[in-house]
Amino acid sequence: MAVKPMEDRVLVRPIEQSDKTESGLYLPESAKERPVRGKVVAVGPGQRLDNGQRAKPSVKKGDTVVYGKYAGTEVEIKGADHLILRESELLGVVDG
Repeated sequence: MAVKPMEDRVLVRPIEQSDKTESGLYLPESAKERPVRGKVVAVGPGQRLDNGQRAKPSVKKGDTVVYGKYAGTEVEIKGADHLILRESELLGVVDG
C-alpha cells in the first residue's frame, strides 16, 4: 500500500530514540518520550495559492525533520508507524 500525501502534507516515519542512554543505562518503556524526529517518506504537491499556482514544498523525500511532540496524525502503513503532518507543523530540517 502506497500513501501519497495531499496538498501541503508530509508523510514522516518517526525515528525511535535508543533505549540506552549515552552512559549505558537502559530506559524502561514508560520513561521514553515520543519521537520528535523523523524521515520524510513522501511529500504532497504543495499548497494551492490564491493565484491557482502551487507553492513548492520546502522538504523532500529522505530529509530528516523535527516536529512537535504531539503534531500530526498517526497512521500505520505496512506494520510501521508513520505520521501525516502539514508542512507548517514541521519545525525544521536536520542537516547532515
